[in-house]
Amino acid sequence: MSEEIFIVKNVKCGGCASAIQDGIKDQSGVTTVEVEVASGQVTVSGEGLDRAALSGKLAALGYPEA
Repeated sequence: MSEEIFIVKNVKCGGCASAIQDGIKDQSGVTTVEVEVASGQVTVSGEGLDRAALSGKLAALGYPEA
């Protein structure tokens, strides 16, 4: 299993964390998504993760990398 860590903008509350988790969990290879609201850190775990695709999806959701 591999892991990708992103620091993203605009994470302000639990609702933001839920939106990120719901938006990312269906991406290819993703098994878990953890969001730390205070730091804006998003940790995605899974197999064969495509960092560029995940970053693009985060940006499309309104949470671009910082």
